[in-house]
Amino acid sequence: MKKSIVISALSAAAIAFTAPALADWKPTKPVRIIVPWSAGGSTDQVVRVLAGEMETALKQKVVVVNSPGGAGAVGTKAALDAPKDGYTWTAGAAKDLGTYIVTGSLKTKIQDWHLYLAVANATVLSAHPKGKFKTFDSVLAAMKNKPSTVTVATGGLNSASHSAIEAIKQTTGGNYKNITYDGGNPAVLSTVSGETELTTQLITEQYEMIRAKRLRPLAVLAQEPLMVKGYGMIPPITKFVPKMPVGAIYFGIWAPKGIPADVIATMNKVWAGAIKNSAALAKYADRKGVVVNISSGDAAQKKVWKSVQVNAWLLQKGGKAAVSPDTVGIPKP
Repeated sequence: MKKSIVISALSAAAIAFTAPALADWKPTKPVRIIVPWSAGGSTDQVVRVLAGEMETALKQKVVVVNSPGGAGAVGTKAALDAPKDGYTWTAGAAKDLGTYIVTGSLKTKIQDWHLYLAVANATVLSAHPKGKFKTFDSVLAAMKNKPSTVTVATGGLNSASHSAIEAIKQTTGGNYKNITYDGGNPAVLSTVSGETELTTQLITEQYEMIRAKRLRPLAVLAQEPLMVKGYGMIPPITKFVPKMPVGAIYFGIWAPKGIPADVIATMNKVWAGAIKNSAALAKYADRKGVVVNISSGDAAQKKVWKSVQVNAWLLQKGGKAAVSPDTVGIPKP
């Protein structure tokens, strides 16, 4: 019996030793990353940093293509429908990717994608500096008493900014008027110009305008305050609403499952090496108020799942869901 076990073990070892390792993927043509939002927004910003690092690591051109529309669904669908050869990727906030199926925008689940996360972001409620909203409490009062005057610029139904203002509404009561734009940058500019009173876009899109005092930040949707260099500290929303559901918003790139195994193996190496150790990414995070947060595979799926659940059920409670999240495999958090 012992001799049999030894022989079996040696045979298994021999098979493992002789099994060929996956060769590195060496792209022979430009790799495309579709940004499903307009230029200048949070997704566009981080993807352009990642694209530069990927070019060096892959020794091939990486092209960034902006394809806004449908609150991110148009560009994401283009990647979903593209040949599954590893040459077409898309990007954004993972929680948005996970809830397209809930809004009815796309028939895809987050588990259908290979995730490569890069940074953790946060949304900020900001007002026009000369507008009527001076404090967070003044916004809440208007939402309850004069909701038609509370105009909030967001990136659309499935965007992080829309999720943020919906979370505020559902936790505190009242209502608001949602003014949608094709991406974070035009949404921010609308509040800067006075076209809208408020925005709940991501800190990366607001950072420079806050520093220039062209926006007045009222609260960051987080449990801890946020320091903006040249401006000061933004209070956490939990200071005003202790039971507010908050959490990090993870950004990165992804491709639908079905692409070749050697592409995934190579991208895993790139992410664990060149991206994790990227000085350019670290510099970007430092000057935009975000945190470098690298992960891929099962770890990435586990990391984003809570935010997908929260976003899905906010949509359901707010009457924005085409289907109930629990019918598509997203239980209540």
